[in-house]
Amino acid sequence: MIERIQNELRTSLRAGDSARTSALRLLLAALQRAAKDGGELTEEREQAVLRRERKQRVEAAEAFAGAGRDDRAAGERAEMAVIDEFLPAGLSDEELARLVDEAIAETGAESMRDMGKVMGLVNQRSGGRADGKAASALVRERLSG
Repeated sequence: MIERIQNELRTSLRAGDSARTSALRLLLAALQRAAKDGGELTEEREQAVLRRERKQRVEAAEAFAGAGRDDRAAGERAEMAVIDEFLPAGLSDEELARLVDEAIAETGAESMRDMGKVMGLVNQRSGGRADGKAASALVRERLSG
């Protein structure tokens, strides 16, 4: 992953795409920091780092938009788009619904008290491809209804 990002970084530098270059540098730094902190970077750890960086961009974009700083929010969203290029595609709504239903059936969940068991299984089975907020909302809907 680091090598792929470095190649993309060189390409964006040659193209003069400063916004993309900035986003790629942030990703590269985050991955290198993770490698330095914990040794070998597995594909799973790389994706976890990228998901964490993406989540930070989502939160920052929401905060900037809420403060009326649409220019900064747009910049954060542009960085999210670059990060998305390196993450596996997320689950569709249908796939997520099927996964949640299977997890509820497998765990025998009947009420909101069982939400943690269901979410744990959903997260495990999705391999990080499930949107946490969407999954949580769907589990709540299924268990409360």
